[in-house]
Amino acid sequence: MKSTSSTPPTSKPTAVRVAPPPAERAAGLGRMRDELAAAQRIVLTTHMNADGDGAGSEAALGSWLLRTGHEPVIVNPTPFPELYAFLLEGLDIPVFSPADPADASAAAAVVREADLVVVLDTAEAPRLGQVMPLIESHRILTIDHHPPVTPALGELSVRDATAAATGELIFDLLAGAAAELTVLEARALYAAIVTDTGSFRFSNTSSRVHEITADLVERGVDPEAMYGRLYGGYTRARLALLQRALSALEVHETLPVAWIRLTDADMKETGADREDVDGIVEYARRLRGVEVAVLLRELPEGKTKVSLRTSGSTDVAAAARELGGGGHVKAAGALIDAPIDEAVARVLSVLDGRL
Repeated sequence: MKSTSSTPPTSKPTAVRVAPPPAERAAGLGRMRDELAAAQRIVLTTHMNADGDGAGSEAALGSWLLRTGHEPVIVNPTPFPELYAFLLEGLDIPVFSPADPADASAAAAVVREADLVVVLDTAEAPRLGQVMPLIESHRILTIDHHPPVTPALGELSVRDATAAATGELIFDLLAGAAAELTVLEARALYAAIVTDTGSFRFSNTSSRVHEITADLVERGVDPEAMYGRLYGGYTRARLALLQRALSALEVHETLPVAWIRLTDADMKETGADREDVDGIVEYARRLRGVEVAVLLRELPEGKTKVSLRTSGSTDVAAAARELGGGGHVKAAGALIDAPIDEAVARVLSVLDGRL
C-alpha cells in the first residue's frame, strides 16, 4: 500500500471555452455522478498494466472523490506503474494490487468494504485479472472509451468510443459537477489524454481534445514539465532494450507489415521492465511503406503479448479480436496463449486476410 497526503493546490481560473460533450454522454455521466454521490467507500480500478490513461483517470477521479468527502481506494490487477506514480503525489489515496503478495489480503478486504466499484479504461472482465473475482458481486460503474466488444460490466456504464481517452470522459464527469479542478487533477487528466493520443499525433485527436488540454494548461499544467516526467527519463535498460528491438525488426516480403519480437531473455538481460516496452512499436510503424506495425513480447509463462498499430486503413481492432483481444481501430492488442514464434505466425496469418 502507498499513500501520500497534502492539501491539493487549487487551479488558476480558466477562460478556455470547451465545447459541450455529446448529449448521450452527458446524460450517462450525470447518472454516474448520482451513483457516486450516494456512495462513501469507492474502489477505483483499471486494466492490467495500466497505461497513462488508466492511471491518470484513476488519479483525477480519486482526487475529486477525496475532496468531495468520499473514501476512494485504488485496487488494480497489477501494481500502479512507477512511471505514473507522480500523479498520486499529494493524494491520501491507498493503492493496492492483489498481484502483490504483500497487498493481496488488504486488497480483498477493502473491496469487501466498498459501497461501489468504478472500472476505468476497460469494460472487459479478462483485462481486470485478479481484481475481477473480488468485484463481481459489487455494484459496478464502467467508464471507457474503447469500442464495445463485450457486454458492459455492472449496472451502469458510459462507453463512448468518440472520446479520445477515458481522461476526456473524466474531464466531462467533473466539469458536469461544476468542479473547479485542482492542479493535481488537471495534471492527471493531461497525462491521460496526451499519452492516449500519442502526444496529439493519433487520429483520435479532435479539436475538442485541444480545447480540453488548453483548459488544463490554463489551470496550471506545465507541458514541458509533463513531457519530462512522461518521456524524458529513459534508463540505460530502456535504451538497451530499444537497441535489441530495432535489431530484431523484420519486414514482410509482400505485406506492408513490420514486426518486432522481444524475448523474455531480452527483458532479463537488459534489466528492462514492462514500462520500458511502451512506445517501441512506434518505431516499426514509422518505417516507410509499413501500414501495420506489430510488437510481440514473450511472457515467462509461455504466452505472448501482442500490440498492433496502423497508419493506414486497416482495422487492427478487428484483427485483435480474431486473436482474442480488442482495442481501437488504429491501436489494439491481444494476449496469445502460445510461444512467440507461433504467435508471429498467427498474427501474420490474420493480417494476411485483412491486407
